Amino acid sequence: MKKSFFKELNSEELVIFYRLSTPKKIQDFLEKLPINFEKKGDTCMSPRRILREKKAHCMEGALFAATALWFHGQKPLLLDLKSVDHDFDHVVALFKNPPAGGGKWGAISKTNHAVLRYREPVYRDVRELAMSFFHEYFTDDGKKTMRSFSRPFNLQKFGYNWITSEKDLWEIADALDASKHYPILTKKTLAGLRKADLVEIKAGKITQWKK
Repeated sequence: MKKSFFKELNSEELVIFYRLSTPKKIQDFLEKLPINFEKKGDTCMSPRRILREKKAHCMEGALFAATALWFHGQKPLLLDLKSVDHDFDHVVALFKNPPAGGGKWGAISKTNHAVLRYREPVYRDVRELAMSFFHEYFTDDGKKTMRSFSRPFNLQKFGYNWITSEKDLWEIADALDASKHYPILTKKTLAGLRKADLVEIKAGKITQWKK
């Protein structure tokens, strides 16, 4: 993306995006942002609002990370991980190393938990990366709940005005949710799933930010 497309960003915002020149730097930046507990109601904030309010949840963090990747020449891609109805979906931003660096996929993730976090760019394709989240994706009783993953969702189709929008980005969230997803389990496999161990469940309850 040409930097001129970011002309609506102010000077302070531009400085931040210039600095976030690698996936590692973007992830480190997101780690320092408190989690958005949505105490005043559901939100889907733009990158501008995230910077102003200094908080983000997984979808907001993915939107911010995708914007930073776009700013530095990568496509702004999201990956949606869908779970069962009584659990929460998770969204990450995808990035890919150049061919000289192996051409492998990685992911930037904003989460409050000890799992479902950053993925190094070591995965051959998006399915392989998505499946790396499967065993970490379980509820408090140990049931594994991830059921499908989306194809890479390109934010370029929405233009760039959403980056500085003052409105919640529900149009993007709804489009991602409705996009094509690939199921990962057959009925036979589902019936044979083993619950997470007690030590895994205990580790899964570790949080970074307290309400």
